[in-house]
Amino acid sequence: MSPDSEQSGVSFPVSGILIAVVSSFINGSTFVLQKKGILRSRDKGGSYLTDVVWWGGTLAMIVGQIGNFLAYNVAPAVIVTPLGALGVLFGAVLASWILKEHLNILGKLGCVLCCCGSVVLIIHAPKAETVTSREQLEERLADPVFVSYALLVVLLLLVLILFVAPAHGSSNIMVYVSICSLLGSFTVPCSKGLGLVAGEVFGADGGRALPLFLFLLCTLAVSILLQFLYINRALQSFSSNVFEAVYYVAFTCSVIVASALLFKEWTALTATHSLALLCALTTVCVGVALLRISQEAEVTWKKKTD
Repeated sequence: MSPDSEQSGVSFPVSGILIAVVSSFINGSTFVLQKKGILRSRDKGGSYLTDVVWWGGTLAMIVGQIGNFLAYNVAPAVIVTPLGALGVLFGAVLASWILKEHLNILGKLGCVLCCCGSVVLIIHAPKAETVTSREQLEERLADPVFVSYALLVVLLLLVLILFVAPAHGSSNIMVYVSICSLLGSFTVPCSKGLGLVAGEVFGADGGRALPLFLFLLCTLAVSILLQFLYINRALQSFSSNVFEAVYYVAFTCSVIVASALLFKEWTALTATHSLALLCALTTVCVGVALLRISQEAEVTWKKKTD
C-alpha cells in the first residue's frame, strides 16, 4: 500500500472523529444556552423567542446537527455516535457554570452511568444490513413488523401529546423525554432514507422516487419541529443537565430499536451482544434512576430553604 493511500485512509476517520467531537461540544451547549435564554426572558417578563441567548442556543443546535451529518459521512457510525456522550458531560459542566445547576454526588454518578451505558448500547447494537436502492428501502418500510412498530409509536405519541403532557408534562420529566425520544424513531431513519432517495429524485427516474422523497421529508420536518417544541417546554420546567442526560439515553435506545426493525438488524443479534445490551440497559436504567433521585432531592431542598 502506498503512503498516499495510507494517509488518505487515516485522514478520513480522524477528520470524522474531530468533527464529531466538536459537534458534541456544540450540542452540549444548546440546552444550556436555551435554558439561559428562557430564564432571562422570564425575568424580563417577555417571550424567550426575543432573547438573543436562546437564539444562540438554537443556532448552536443547527450547527451541531450539521456537524453530526458530516461526521457520519466520513467516519463509521459506531465510532461517531458514542462521542455524543461527550456533549452530555460538557453540558453538565456548562450548566453548573452558566446556570448554577449543581448536581450532587448521585446526579454526577447517574450522568456518568447514563453516558457509559449508552456507549455500550451503541457499540454492541447489531449492525445494519446494507440498503442501496429505493426499492429495498420501500420494501423495508412496508415490512409488517416495522409498520406495526411505527403505528404503535404514533399511537403512543398521540396519547402523550394530547392527554399526558397537558396534565403531567411540567411535573414529570419523563413525559417530554418520551415524546422527544419517540420522535427520534422517525428522525434518523428518515434522514438515512432521504440520503438514499435524493440521488434518484434528481435523476432520470425522479418521478417514481419523488413521492417517497416528499413523504420522508415531511415526516422528518414534523418530527424535528415537534422535538424542538417539546425540548423547549421541558427546559422551562426542568434542569438542563438532567434533561439532556435522560434525553440522550432515551433517544439512543429509541433510534437503536427503530433502526433494528427497519433494517432488520435484529436478525444478526448474537447471544454475546444480547447479554452486553442487557447489561448496558441495566446500567442506563440505574443512571436514570439516580438522576431522578438527585432531581427530587434538589427540589425538596429548595422547598425547605424557601
